[in-house]
Amino acid sequence: MPWYNGDYPPSYKNQPKALREKAVEIANALLLDGAEEGIAIATGLKQARELLKNHKEKTTKKN
Repeated sequence: MPWYNGDYPPSYKNQPKALREKAVEIANALLLDGAEEGIAIATGLKQARELLKNHKEKTTKKN
C-alpha cells in the first residue's frame, strides 16, 4: 500500500519530517518495484537515514 499526503507507516511516526518524507518516497518506489511492505518500510527508513547523513556531511565539508 503506497503512502501519500501525510499517511505513513507507524514506525515513521517519531522521525523528523525530512527523514520521514524521504523514507516514504523510497518505500513507495520499492513497493512499485514489487518489494514486500515490511521490507520497503525498513529499507526506506535505512536508506533515508544514509542519504540525509551523507547530504549533511557534504554540506558541512563545503562550508
